[in-house]
Amino acid sequence: MLKKTYDWIDERLGVTPIWRDIADHEVPAHVNPANKMSAFIYCFGGLTFLIITTQIISGMFLAMYYVPDIINAYKSVKYITDEVMLGNIVRGMHFWGASLVIIMMFLHMLRVFFTGSYKAPRELNWVVGVLIFMVVMGFGFTGYLLPWDQKAYWATAVGAKIAGSVPFIGKYIQILLIGGADLGATTLTRFFAIHVFFLPAALLVLLGLHFFMIRKQGISGPL
Repeated sequence: MLKKTYDWIDERLGVTPIWRDIADHEVPAHVNPANKMSAFIYCFGGLTFLIITTQIISGMFLAMYYVPDIINAYKSVKYITDEVMLGNIVRGMHFWGASLVIIMMFLHMLRVFFTGSYKAPRELNWVVGVLIFMVVMGFGFTGYLLPWDQKAYWATAVGAKIAGSVPFIGKYIQILLIGGADLGATTLTRFFAIHVFFLPAALLVLLGLHFFMIRKQGISGPL
């Protein structure tokens, strides 16, 4: 049944040539499974993408129950954890995945740096990778406030003050972040919008550029 459906779609849209163009490409010798250590360190990028995908999927399910206002935010998180079927597991995946994706991305960037993969002609891809890392850090910062508990509130307050200490423009950055002089309902709504709309849009664009350049330039060799 599935094959017939695929063949019907393929006959009309030509899916197979597109899929082969994306998926069928040679793997360089230095990323050979026979060399287990070499193959392992070149997996950090793929593992990072896998965790990002998990974060997106788990976040979509959490957003079905989360209420982004200061009265119900904490209650909705507690409801997800205690009442929703498998809610504690999904929230745990999202919570620990937020830390794990930063660790894996840091390891991936270390591999890129120490193997010289940032050098010509891949400098632009390195810049895109740094931007992706900044977006991921933004996810961590904005997502930390969403449970709206004491720890989240005061950690965000400290982060906002650090942003406000930037010379000349710090005051404006702080106001842009928290939506006023103090943390409140506007801050939570703003962080939620940034977390689920602005940052995912930026991440998808940057990941698309990243993968396009990898496919165009190939996987770099060792030093």
